[in-house]
Amino acid sequence: MSKKGIFEQFFGTVAPQEYTDLALEAHEALRGRAGVEISGVRVTEDRRGEIAITWVEIFSEEGERLMGKTRGNYITLEAPSLRHRNRQLQEDLGQVLTQNLVQLLHLRPDSNVFVVGLGNWKATPDALGPRVVNGVLVTRHLKGHIPLDLSGGLRSVAALAPGVLGLTGIETSEIIRAVVDDVQPDLVIAIDALAARNIERIATSIQLADSGIHPGSGVGNERIGLTQKTLGVPVVAIGVPTVVHAITIATNTIDILLDKLRGQASLLQIIEEMEAPDKRGLINEILSPLVGDLVVTPKEIDVLIDDMSRLIAGSLNAALHPNIDQGEIFRYIN
Repeated sequence: MSKKGIFEQFFGTVAPQEYTDLALEAHEALRGRAGVEISGVRVTEDRRGEIAITWVEIFSEEGERLMGKTRGNYITLEAPSLRHRNRQLQEDLGQVLTQNLVQLLHLRPDSNVFVVGLGNWKATPDALGPRVVNGVLVTRHLKGHIPLDLSGGLRSVAALAPGVLGLTGIETSEIIRAVVDDVQPDLVIAIDALAARNIERIATSIQLADSGIHPGSGVGNERIGLTQKTLGVPVVAIGVPTVVHAITIATNTIDILLDKLRGQASLLQIIEEMEAPDKRGLINEILSPLVGDLVVTPKEIDVLIDDMSRLIAGSLNAALHPNIDQGEIFRYIN
């Protein structure tokens, strides 16, 4: 078999890449293919009990090209048991999230922050951003009216859920740019739902990134990015995977099947020898005419989105307003 991919030999084109918004997954895919460290990318790992913390730093043009993501820091918090609605784990994750937010945001006591909840509040898998905004403690309109002895530890925070193009007829980036020009924040925090390639990461992982965000990129619906370059101020993104592509699920299913049948089914040998991009390409060629660009989400996504939005809102409040009792995080967790 030549080095040319099996899919490319059969169909004459390069196999498509899987959609993922997670830098951790992009790095895992590259490591899986190359088996070596990725140039321009540095990865460190830590663990706090059941919570895995992975810091992916992209620091060069080569790293950007290989990873397909803008240079910057990407922190992923993973807690697989979160799907079981473990209250203690939720509280632990809230504390870890708050600590990492404080580390990433680099706020001054007088910083002016603008929180943006991206997504469609009418579609549950895409409603994370608007629901987080509903729980954020906004104070910008109060700063001039609170006595100094009572306002210590409260930063100026404004928040907005601008909706999506299909609801407003206006590009989300246009709305946010207009608000940023008027409010003049020192920092924008954007919250959005993401797409993953690993089913187990749905609603069990949180990604923080200081490189901004490109709404809709994970589901192939690329919009104008929200970055320091487009807005003129630093942008920190908070995202949670809520969907995977049907092709990804089919790919994972084939991998599991091959593991069980390895050494027993000679007819599957050609599939077993396929590299991951070739398998994705084959599945895409079969499924695309039938289901199009289908994405899938768990049936209990409404509960998962509600839990995660409360947790993120509480953690944001604790990070943005340092004098708030840390127990404020848990007020948002039922």
